[in-house]
Amino acid sequence: MDNWTAALLTGVACIVGYLVVWVKKINSLRQAEEKIKRARNRRDKSLQRAEQAVLRYKQSLPTTDSALILKLSLSELTQQLKDGSLNPDNVLYSYMEKTLAVNQKLNCCTEILLESLDQLTTVGSNKDGLLYGVPVSIKENIAFKDHDCSCGVIINLDQPAEKDSVLVQVLKKQGAIPFVKTNLAQALTSYDCSNPIYGQTVNPHNPQKTPGGSSGGEGALIGGGGSLLGIGTDLGGSIRLPSSFCGICGFKPTAHRLSLQGFRSICRGQKSVSSSPGPMARDVDSLALCMQALLCDHMFSLDPTVPPLPFNMEIYRSSRPLRIGYLENDGYLQPSPSMVRGVREVKALLEQAGHTLVPYAPLKISQIVPELLITGVYADGATTLLQKLKGALLDPSLKRQVFIHSLPKWFKKILSFLLKPVSPRLSSNVSAICGVRSVSDLWKQHAAVEDYIQETIAHWRSCNIDVLLSPMIGPASRLLHADKVSTAVSCTMLYNLLKFPAGVVTVSTVTAKDEEELKHYKGCYQDSFDKSLKEAMTGGEGLPVAVQCVALPWQDELCLRFMKEVEQLVKESKK
Repeated sequence: MDNWTAALLTGVACIVGYLVVWVKKINSLRQAEEKIKRARNRRDKSLQRAEQAVLRYKQSLPTTDSALILKLSLSELTQQLKDGSLNPDNVLYSYMEKTLAVNQKLNCCTEILLESLDQLTTVGSNKDGLLYGVPVSIKENIAFKDHDCSCGVIINLDQPAEKDSVLVQVLKKQGAIPFVKTNLAQALTSYDCSNPIYGQTVNPHNPQKTPGGSSGGEGALIGGGGSLLGIGTDLGGSIRLPSSFCGICGFKPTAHRLSLQGFRSICRGQKSVSSSPGPMARDVDSLALCMQALLCDHMFSLDPTVPPLPFNMEIYRSSRPLRIGYLENDGYLQPSPSMVRGVREVKALLEQAGHTLVPYAPLKISQIVPELLITGVYADGATTLLQKLKGALLDPSLKRQVFIHSLPKWFKKILSFLLKPVSPRLSSNVSAICGVRSVSDLWKQHAAVEDYIQETIAHWRSCNIDVLLSPMIGPASRLLHADKVSTAVSCTMLYNLLKFPAGVVTVSTVTAKDEEELKHYKGCYQDSFDKSLKEAMTGGEGLPVAVQCVALPWQDELCLRFMKEVEQLVKESKK
């Protein structure tokens, strides 16, 4: 065979190989598009059938005062359901109608759970349940029998859950009616709420802003009035951010206080930073009632790995004065002017109410973020995440993140070295996403997390504080800017690492003065992260402002009691 023939055959082989790869890619994209089309059809059919059901109900009972029902707090609603002045049919159809209207504006629902209409026929036998007749929304990654838990990732579509998650089973046992699944960030790894399957969810207060992520569908639906109680999940602020951005209350319990059985995650097996399911609602009493309902013998029986600790109502209702640590700036994330003002105003109210406020600062935060938080979440070098997203359509909010993760490890190490003199924070973060080198290094990382938890508890006790008042990231960032508020991990994911309970209470709104002061925002490092954060939060006048309340592990009731105190004092001050 002469050289020309060999070259020709080699060229033909290359062309054939290229064509095979190209055909495979085309087929993969076609299959993805077909999966998305089926998922959207399921959603559309559920919405249409729900609309028809609501219309039939309104025609049969035109006197139902839906507006009055929607105004009731959860405690008022449960009382009227129990005493019979309202029935579950009135309530479910009122909320379903409102949800359909909110979804048209915000695109926050992935599917109406039509089984809820059938549940109306059996729920009457469970009037003793703490949530009897209460419609509840659930995040899309929570298993509900015969429905997908995609996490916004195409590879997970067409895999309906075989049974309800433990928390859904407990909600039903307590008389609640799960009636809608809500949208989330693709792969649960963004502070936005968008994915290629169900699209972009927008903020109920401003459609140019994100509702936050990853539980953004819950935040938007509750903030828009379409639900009064929902269940989200939180790995790095995914309950607390949407609660802050949408002007509601949200609670991340102590890790493992509530069952995670039947909750789908993207990086299952990651142990350094703990995910927690938790409630989202309009007020703190609703969060407490939900926790009380979930922390029951039925959950402890279904999932024996959860410690059998019922909700301690005595602690929640306590009125003893507290020693409260307060934090304005952790040295990693400089809060926006509205965040600082929120903390200062609440601090003043707490002091006037007789509580003692003492300064507090988290330990070694600039070191902890890259070494424990980022390395912990991406210990595998993001391999698992990339496998889930391989060949899939990517949401715009993930493209930059996926591109960086996809770079060879050797290149990221060189990039980190070159960035060190000009951007130390970016350099350490790029190095951190390379992950760990060996199982031995992973064990060392886990040991370092355990040591940091103990050091933090010792520091907390040396300050002699009961709870902590901390800034909460806000206001809501602009759409497609969620990746620009990644420095928020220092004020949210920190408490997932520590396994501390943490909750968010809305206390104010952004003022014109806050906006003016934001123009002079510099940040702790004055780097690209700080510039991006300023850009993302600009234009927030009138949007909600929240604070974060934190307690030690297993002191969830004390954390909620502190949140309730903040909520009441803010309400009284507005009067």
